[in-house]
Amino acid sequence: MTTLFLVRHGETDWNRDRRIQGSTDIPLNDTGRQQARDAAASLRADLGDADPVVVSSDLARARETARIIAETWGVPLGAAYSDLRERAYGDAEGLGTTEFIERWGDWYTAEVPNAESWADLRTRAIRGMRMIARDVRRSATPTAPVVIVTHGALIREVIRHATAGELPPAGERLANGASFGFLLERERLSMHTYAGSVLV
Repeated sequence: MTTLFLVRHGETDWNRDRRIQGSTDIPLNDTGRQQARDAAASLRADLGDADPVVVSSDLARARETARIIAETWGVPLGAAYSDLRERAYGDAEGLGTTEFIERWGDWYTAEVPNAESWADLRTRAIRGMRMIARDVRRSATPTAPVVIVTHGALIREVIRHATAGELPPAGERLANGASFGFLLERERLSMHTYAGSVLV
């Protein structure tokens, strides 16, 4: 069994301006760096005395968030995984959310040219989480909890998978720096915390 915490990266200028990033590699802004420090402080309580493994997507905004968290805790920064990248939004990348809706309609049902499908995103995300759990089990700290800094759409799909679509609520935007806890046991992925709240 592996305990995993998925953390959404800190804010970027494109987040602030409500522009779609996807696979476009946008760095954190100063607000995002503070959100990373805040995430480290709030997650520390969930982790107890354990020293976690900290890994991330290979995109700069996730990588820097992970580096700040690892430095705050005094632990090494672990590997970067391309499977943990944000959904590729194809022709929508760089657009504002208002223009997106005008062109393609509802966020979750829109057919955007050249975008990665939600199903492919979910498959990639679960594969990446299993790869990380395997790597940790083979490491010097096989029972360490794992903090994975990644992206909003990817986290949303993992939550939907683990809760059979019950979470997140329709229309809810996952906050930058928010964390979500999971247990990975063989073929089963279950969720135990949602943005800091323990699930029954």
